[in-house]
This record gives sequence, C-alpha cells and structure tokens, in this order.
Amino acid sequence: MSRIAYVNGRYVPHAQACVGIEDRGFQFADGVYEVCEVKGGRLIDEARHMARLDRSLKELRIDHPMPPQALKLVMRQTVSRNRVRDGIIYVQITRGEMRRDFPFPPAGTPPTVVVTARHHDRARIDQLAEQGIAVVTMPDIRWQRVDIKSVALLPNVLAKQAAKEQGGREAWLVDAEGFVTEGASSNAWIVSRDNKLITRPLGTGILPGITRSVVLDLIAAEGLVFEERPFTVEEAYAAREAFVTSASQLVMPVVTIDGRPVGNGAPGLMAGLLRRGYSQMAAVS
Repeated sequence: MSRIAYVNGRYVPHAQACVGIEDRGFQFADGVYEVCEVKGGRLIDEARHMARLDRSLKELRIDHPMPPQALKLVMRQTVSRNRVRDGIIYVQITRGEMRRDFPFPPAGTPPTVVVTARHHDRARIDQLAEQGIAVVTMPDIRWQRVDIKSVALLPNVLAKQAAKEQGGREAWLVDAEGFVTEGASSNAWIVSRDNKLITRPLGTGILPGITRSVVLDLIAAEGLVFEERPFTVEEAYAAREAFVTSASQLVMPVVTIDGRPVGNGAPGLMAGLLRRGYSQMAAVS
C-alpha cells in the first residue's frame, strides 16, 4: 500500500504530494511542525502536542489553518489511511505561498498544511533501549528561540550528522558557558551520583518537550528527587546515569558520552523505571 499524505485539503499518494516552489517553508524555513507518537493506532499526548503547536504558531504569528477539531480529524484520517499502528504522525504548517520577499505575505494568505504518518519498528526501538545509545557533545550554534518548534533545523542536521560520523546516535548541544542545552532532537537528562534527576529548565534555549513534561509528571507521582537546573558536560561525564526523551524514542538510556562510559556503561535503573512508567502516564486519544 502506498503512503498517503494530506496537503492543503486533499489526501494524495505520498509520491504525488507537493507544495509550491515559493512556499515560505521552502524559501525561508518559515513554518512550524509537530511530531506525535502513534501507539496501537491512537495518538499519544495529543492535547499537549496541540497546545505546543498553538504556541509555536502564535510565536511566529502564523494563522491557524483550520479549527483544532478539524486538524485532529485530519491527523486521525492520515493515521487511518496509512494503517499506522505504531509510529509517528508529522504535522507541518508554513506561512503559505507568495512571491519571494522577506516581509510577511498579505493578510489572508492561506497557510500551507502537510500531514504525514509512518510506521516505527517498536521492537527495534525497545531493543535499542535495552542496549543504550551513544551521544557526542558539540557547540550549540542554533538561533535563540529554539523553544519554538520551527522547521529551521539546519544546525540540528549538522549536529546529528557529526554525531553519526563519530559513532553516536544523538548530539548533546553545549552553550557558551559549558552547560548542556538539549539533544539535537531530544531533551537531555542525567542522574547524579546521589540519585537526583537533573534536566535543564524551560526557556528560550530548549524545546519544551512533550515527553519531557510527561516524565516530569511521572517523577512527581513516584516521589523521585528532581532538580531542574543546567548541568555541565563534566557533570554528565561523572553521572550515575544519562538518558534522552523524545516522542519517537520515549525515555532512551545513554551509555556513553564522547566515548566515555556513563556509570557502568549500561542502561541505568532510573531510565528503565521511567521508560516503563511512561506508557501508564501518557494520555491516549
């Protein structure tokens, strides 16, 4: 079965899906996106994802392309038409198509909406979690509003590629003061030697991850010790555990940082606890 994409009001075969060459997403990366986990054919934490999408649109002053309930219906139709049981759904909204010029197009220019869905090999991801992943640190060269989930991801692409070339699955980005901001496509966490969970607080320097917010709820429910503060690369090297959180990986243990083993070099107990507990805490819709 060929994949199906939703593009500006139409469901079309993936290979035929297209937008205009003067779409501002293509010309200027002038758009936002959301990625939501699909499990058993149902959307995970949809309300939180929709709220973040709404915030991103407002921050960039992009008009909503349709009422929220209509977009939710499109998302479900896209999942259904692609027969996705376990995977992700991707929503991208740009400022629309207009003659190339830096100022915003005239009021009333319709935004571009693209929705796609694809399968994930959940067994492979679970197996990866049993082994843990390697991360590589590198300077954070992104713009100063990464709290907006925009499609301007070139620095993230370069970081991911650099990590891959060094044998890593993820890059941890480091600010000018030596503190880890987040992963190129995930939020970064460590567990200190005295068993405190630590992650950077929200602000313009990190994305407000949905999985991160669910894990925070889980931490509170379990009564775990938690500190929301920046941590240095040196602290990460010395940590008992490390892990990342994202919609596609959930809670993923980190076993090496820059080639150095974290703890005993194996996935830690805390990451395992949070990964197991995530499915009970996440909202299914």
